[in-house]
Amino acid sequence: MNKPATILALASLLAGCSADRVSQNGLSLGNGHVAAPQTVAGLDKIKHVVIVIQENRSFDNLFDGFPGADTQSYGYNEKGEKIALQPVGLATTWDIQHDSDSFFEACDGTGSYPGTDCKMDGFDQELYTCGTTCPNANPPYSYVPKSETKPYWTMAEQYVLADEMFASNFDVSSFVSHQYIIAAQAMHTVNYPTGGWGCEGGAGDKISTVTAERNVHGTPVRPCFSDTTLGAELDNAGLSWKYYTSKIGTSGGLWTAYEANAAVYNGPDWNKNVITPQTQFFTDVSDGDLPAVSWITPTCANSDHAGCESDTGPSWVASLVNAIGESKYWDSTAIFIFWDDPGGWFDHVAPEMVDYDGLGFRVPMIIVSAYAREGVVSHVHYEHGSILKFIETRWSLPTLSASDGRATSPAPYAFNFEQSPRTFTAIAAKYSKEYFLKQPPDLRPPDTE
Repeated sequence: MNKPATILALASLLAGCSADRVSQNGLSLGNGHVAAPQTVAGLDKIKHVVIVIQENRSFDNLFDGFPGADTQSYGYNEKGEKIALQPVGLATTWDIQHDSDSFFEACDGTGSYPGTDCKMDGFDQELYTCGTTCPNANPPYSYVPKSETKPYWTMAEQYVLADEMFASNFDVSSFVSHQYIIAAQAMHTVNYPTGGWGCEGGAGDKISTVTAERNVHGTPVRPCFSDTTLGAELDNAGLSWKYYTSKIGTSGGLWTAYEANAAVYNGPDWNKNVITPQTQFFTDVSDGDLPAVSWITPTCANSDHAGCESDTGPSWVASLVNAIGESKYWDSTAIFIFWDDPGGWFDHVAPEMVDYDGLGFRVPMIIVSAYAREGVVSHVHYEHGSILKFIETRWSLPTLSASDGRATSPAPYAFNFEQSPRTFTAIAAKYSKEYFLKQPPDLRPPDTE
């Protein structure tokens, strides 16, 4: 296996960029973005895209010290004191504040708008719930030991690890983040609904909105939207899709971004394409029923979310990848694994402001495919919309909103469609697929912020 390596600066071949605007750390223009080709030869080899959404981890938290990646094993607080990151396992009983307030605090920006020109030295100002049982003096300044994240590192070593993947939303909210991965925007909403996740609730359910000046106290709205989603575009193109998720609470509600889309929630797609439990994915793969596009969300236990008291997340993801890798779909599938927000954990790379809502802090993304480049750490600038743009480019679908409109597709940089399909090697993990098939129901929402 090759050692991880950075993508070389080949912009003159791929994008026709001038040499003085290209860095050696990827095909990056002076503003950190990439001039990508409009079409990519061989992209039609991909017949299926699987989007695996994990919860609340920053890049430095999960991949501290990964060879070739931009990581930093220390940070600073607002007093300028240097703080070394300490090891903290996945199975915590406590959580860290993660909302718009924590973003502004951690960013400690100096720009004219809140959360801009970040100094990234305010993570010590975030709230955390461990009290007298905190594992160290500065819980947000922590990393997960490699012994617990080995499946993630194995996938990153074999395929592509993106270390310039940013959340499209700044507010560190799962609700808003999940809207971005189905619609490339969140209807100007910020933070978390006061009631249900969407149309299931009544008129009293509200979520705040954010203004163009990043005032997060805009007029609250009901979290039941009439926007266009990728699911609607796939329907219009005659392409199949499924959103695999789980029930939460005793009322039988589902933890899915599509609950906030009126057309899906009140239409036939709700019963046809929103699937529970998410382990049905294994059955669909083995039965030859994998749709063109799949979203897969975890249970709380399998999510990597702090406070869920579990270390099963890396094995859960490995079981999904192994299911594809050991099936007839391996040669025709692209798998994107990303964490929806950083969860309050320290990261040293400051995001840029591209609009009122973004960007947020850096999160990991792993790209797995028979056509993925081998052992590459990609420094190309990505966000939520990059995954959507990959899908839109593949099937000639319209752009949804600003995020996918401005985003760079991973297709030209993370894939090599000229190579023969790579042979799959199973990802070793602590827990097997059978463990998850027998796992008792977990009715906790993976995130409540």
